Amino acid sequence: MNKAHFLLLLTAIAITSCNTKEKKLVNETSGKTNEVSVIIDDELWNGEVGDSIRNKFASPVLGLPQEEPVFALNQYPVKLLEGFMTNSRNIIFVKKEAKSQFRIENNEYANPQIVVHISGKTVKEILDTIQNNDSLIITKIKESEIKVYQEKIKSDSLFDVSKIRKKFNVQLNIPIKYKMVLRGKKFIWLKKEITSGNLSLIFYQIPISSIKDNNNAVKRITRIRDSIGRIYIHGSVPRTRMVTESAFSPYLTKTRIYNKPTFETKGNWELLNDFMNGPFINYAILDQPNQRILVIEGFCYAPSKQKRDLMFELEAIIKSVQFLKKK
Repeated sequence: MNKAHFLLLLTAIAITSCNTKEKKLVNETSGKTNEVSVIIDDELWNGEVGDSIRNKFASPVLGLPQEEPVFALNQYPVKLLEGFMTNSRNIIFVKKEAKSQFRIENNEYANPQIVVHISGKTVKEILDTIQNNDSLIITKIKESEIKVYQEKIKSDSLFDVSKIRKKFNVQLNIPIKYKMVLRGKKFIWLKKEITSGNLSLIFYQIPISSIKDNNNAVKRITRIRDSIGRIYIHGSVPRTRMVTESAFSPYLTKTRIYNKPTFETKGNWELLNDFMNGPFINYAILDQPNQRILVIEGFCYAPSKQKRDLMFELEAIIKSVQFLKKK
């Protein structure tokens, strides 16, 4: 082969490689919400490594009345898929090999996609890697799933949020199936009907001094939301109102929404003097420039349904909030 032919061959290979890479990136991912493909040999899956993966990534979601896993895991042997592109949206590759590694790749085979690579020389190395990085993996996958859902919401017809924007000076994307059921001076309640139940979003604001420190945050948030329930959220039966379920203390974590310090509270609500109940997720967002705390809460009533993905929808909507500048 002469030099000219060799250069032409290299050019052709390079072009083919680039085209293949571009093709990989335009492939769209598929899969259900909060579903993860675990690519791992049966020997590891059926042993300590599989137990660790299930314990970490299929553990119960906090704040739900019944146990539901954080992610639905689907296992496939390495040899079945290795070397082939996959359009699963979330993938965890686990291999026992000479090369020890941990890395998270975005859009490696398709878009949007999170691919986690874990490998080690021994089972202990793999277990240590999972133990040291499980929180990061969960966070990355959840953030990706939230963005995917938010993009889906934006692509559909949206609810007119002009009244929310006018009252609270914020913008967010809400599916058109939500309808306003109640509007007060500093309160708005939206509801979406589903089969045998409904999803709700409520908005209200309180003074910045209402929650002073972390030590009493759960108690203060519980008291505030119970007072809101007493004023605004009643059942069809007289003397019924929404309260925080007293049997279990809500779970509180600190996070940030729109780069603002936020208390995230998860728990269960019940209708006093009635039998209705369900989970809630409450975000108390500290808006220091306006000396207020904006509270956006989602809760659902769906007695015959799994609730993880319903609450995920509410979380994705709330986290789309943007604070607007005062005119």
